[in-house]
Amino acid sequence: MPAPSRLAGLLRAGRFVVTAELTSTNSADPEATWRLAEVLRGSVDAVNCTDNTGAHVHMSSLAAAHLLVEKGIEPIMQLTVRDRNRLALQADLLGAAALGVRNIVLMSGDDVTAGDHPEARRIYDIDSMQLIEVAAGMRDRGVYLSGRKLEQAPSFFIGAVENPFAPPLEFRPLRLQKKVRAGADFIQTQLVFDAPLFTRFMSIVGDLGLLDKVFIIPSIGIPRSARSARYMREKVPGLHVPDAVVDRLEKTPPARQSQEGIQIAVELVKAVREIPGVAGVHLIGIKWEEGVVQVAEAAGLLPRPTVSPLATVGGSR
Repeated sequence: MPAPSRLAGLLRAGRFVVTAELTSTNSADPEATWRLAEVLRGSVDAVNCTDNTGAHVHMSSLAAAHLLVEKGIEPIMQLTVRDRNRLALQADLLGAAALGVRNIVLMSGDDVTAGDHPEARRIYDIDSMQLIEVAAGMRDRGVYLSGRKLEQAPSFFIGAVENPFAPPLEFRPLRLQKKVRAGADFIQTQLVFDAPLFTRFMSIVGDLGLLDKVFIIPSIGIPRSARSARYMREKVPGLHVPDAVVDRLEKTPPARQSQEGIQIAVELVKAVREIPGVAGVHLIGIKWEEGVVQVAEAAGLLPRPTVSPLATVGGSR
């Protein structure tokens, strides 16, 4: 079967992929998005466009993804159930496909209390698991959730998220299994700062027989300073940052902390790459696209491979 996207083609061909998160803009000028994306060109295979990350308002992920398509940079559009009911979600999915967006990541979204509009009304008309099923139904059966037929089914590479570090730890691989059964083709994880604990998670995933059914891409954060590492450890729910990471940055002179953060990320990339079943890495440099490029280069991830977006490749996932 033809790959629905370049990212899908690379993964199905067995290539180790690199994705990254684009800083969300607060500008109506498309140049603001294009400037950030251009920094990543050639260093990653696809770029995540986030959906009001942290429950803070930014440019819509659909608009940002389309802007990337216009410049020949492959987007991964995130879509949350926090802000939309089932009608709006399906409309955005169909609209994304019509605008050339093929990679999607479907998720719950950070709670509104985490953002700058804590009084906002949560929607959660359906949950993230159901949204995966909806997208798969639109793609595979050509129907809306209501059962009404689409004139043309979208071609999607469906992604989801998982947090290997949120308790109870034994439940997380089972939750991932449910997402695979719902229709997820690939998984981007929460930030990995603890490679041994992530190895344990991947071992359980392997025991469940999932490594041949889904592509797992761990996220690697690039801490820019000791302050940012402390903030992630203390303020970001569900994020596990070992004390050793924070201590290492605190012992580094402030002028060198950003480079130490680069080195920490490089070491983590190399560590997770050795774990069976890891299909790539998702690099996150918060408001720091240049840091993503530095990590990709220092970790030996460049140059990136090329493959036709519609190449016919093997693989069952």
